[in-house]
Amino acid sequence: MNGQMVGKPEYGNWVSKRLIYIPSVVGLVFLGLALLFPVLVIPAGLFFLVSVYFAYARYQFAPQGGNVQDPILELVLAHLDWNGEGQALDIGCGNAALTIKLAHRYTRARVIGIDYWGKKWEYSKNMCEKNAKIERVDDRVTFQKASASALPFRDGYFDVVVSNLVFHEVSDAADKREVIREALRVVKKGGKFTFQDLFLLKRIYGNTDDLIETIRSWGIRKVKFVQTREAAFIPLALKLPFMVGTMGIITGEK
Repeated sequence: MNGQMVGKPEYGNWVSKRLIYIPSVVGLVFLGLALLFPVLVIPAGLFFLVSVYFAYARYQFAPQGGNVQDPILELVLAHLDWNGEGQALDIGCGNAALTIKLAHRYTRARVIGIDYWGKKWEYSKNMCEKNAKIERVDDRVTFQKASASALPFRDGYFDVVVSNLVFHEVSDAADKREVIREALRVVKKGGKFTFQDLFLLKRIYGNTDDLIETIRSWGIRKVKFVQTREAAFIPLALKLPFMVGTMGIITGEK
């Protein structure tokens, strides 16, 4: 039987507190200087507005607020057509929110979560394991450190591969399309995949239609693109380009 642990899982918030505090501090500095140079009250106000926006966004993503973060994750699995038999991989698992959702939905699957973690993020392997234990899926879920640009698995090892908001962050890959290709490498023939990322950000992925055609050229049998921002549950203020506006889902079958 899997272990039990008292407490609630901690999956973090996609909006860092720094995005709230830093504009606030800068706004206060400008406000202080405005005593000498009144015109500086304008940038002070702008920085305060930025801080308020990110505070709103953080509240909307939080479980105690709008909880928008959770159904956005659910979109990844909603586009996954799988019978739940076999091995699944979550690339860039963070604090294991998607990994654990996958394990809950497919109770006969074995799930591996990989991440590079590190000081840049408020995530860790220890927190992943703790969350899995609290959610009582630790008997079917394992975690290991690895880079998404060089997955430590043989070709076609997994029946399913998923990922959420990771590929654009992989620093050791100049061309993020190659990160997608690496993820698809470990999907078995006939296996399924669903990736959610900033696929509408042209400076990273180029034209979306071209990206899909490139993926097809790798021998992928089925692939389609879905815009995340079209989901009805996402508040209009979160659909801005620097928030959810450039997110999309690439899903299909190898």
